[in-house]
Amino acid sequence: MRRTAATAGVFHKTVATRVQAESEAKGWARLASRIAVPPFHGQLALPDGRRLLAYEDVFATGRCELLLGDVIALADRDPAVRPRLDRLVDGVCADLRAAVGETGKSVLLAECVPDLYLDRIRPGGRLDRWYLRHELPIALPHTDTTLTLRELADFTLTVNGRPLTMNVADTIDSLRHALAPDRRLFAGLTQGDPTEPNIADPLCWLDFEFAGRNTVAGEAANLLWYLMALGGWLVPRYQPDVYARTLRLALPPLSRPRVKHLELHRSSRHIDVRYVWATGPGRMAAVSRALQGLCGEKGSSLEELRAFLALRILGVVPPSRLTGHDLLLALIKLAESQDPHTTLDTFFTTTPTPRPHLGERSSRVPSSA
Repeated sequence: MRRTAATAGVFHKTVATRVQAESEAKGWARLASRIAVPPFHGQLALPDGRRLLAYEDVFATGRCELLLGDVIALADRDPAVRPRLDRLVDGVCADLRAAVGETGKSVLLAECVPDLYLDRIRPGGRLDRWYLRHELPIALPHTDTTLTLRELADFTLTVNGRPLTMNVADTIDSLRHALAPDRRLFAGLTQGDPTEPNIADPLCWLDFEFAGRNTVAGEAANLLWYLMALGGWLVPRYQPDVYARTLRLALPPLSRPRVKHLELHRSSRHIDVRYVWATGPGRMAAVSRALQGLCGEKGSSLEELRAFLALRILGVVPPSRLTGHDLLLALIKLAESQDPHTTLDTFFTTTPTPRPHLGERSSRVPSSA
């Protein structure tokens, strides 16, 4: 898929095949009467077999100004932006809840849009290629030791005082059972990829590549993990071109998850780790607001989201690109997601990073923000 520049208020998106184009157009049509979406102006067959989809460019027409990721970045820097962020996140959650109420039903996972989940978990798919087909090395921070993923599975871990198990191969195997095509899950008609670049402010949903019947738990996990890790940390750090291209402002993120302490005890095959998930105040507010809007009461179980969170943690950024420090943090969150004692609140716990000084704000910030 490739996006092209907008012209005269029209946003053009190129897709590889007619089948992809028809699928996206059908997905858009199933949502257009229910949620705010840009008008679809049709599609054009290109000489090389690709298709060109045309939507209203909501930024060129003035309908929208920023994306969710931009509003979060502004709220990180200016508390006056917080009400704007709250309205946007509340609207996103309300749309997802309405999809459950209006179109939700129990279906086989095979009947849902497969791209983000079934295609990645299948034998020989993305997770096998990234984690199981070779010895993935992890340079442990604060040490001069490198362990492979298989070696790490033979160690016991204590993370922030909690015992955890870190066996990625076993986790992938359990995901195949939890996300089997014949598993029945509750699903509704949604946009399918609720992430910061796909949600405009004032609320308008963008990008319908995965639109259709999607699992309720998968949508919640996708949004929450993007807010927690991908949007403010992994995407800008490891896919800076994507970050700069997909956001309007692309302000420097303030999220700084870090391993503060690590002790390796080889004789007892034990690792003791302490980490903090330092996050800007705007992003902290967005995570908290989305958690409340999608999952309800404090202390709620992680059970329904467990498999989908694990797949988002493992299946977005190739582990071979991550530093040992960042890969270990991702694997810690994976282990937490699979631990039966982990609640939603504990999994999504963050600590604040200070707001930057006013002089650090970008000149690209619009005055109306």
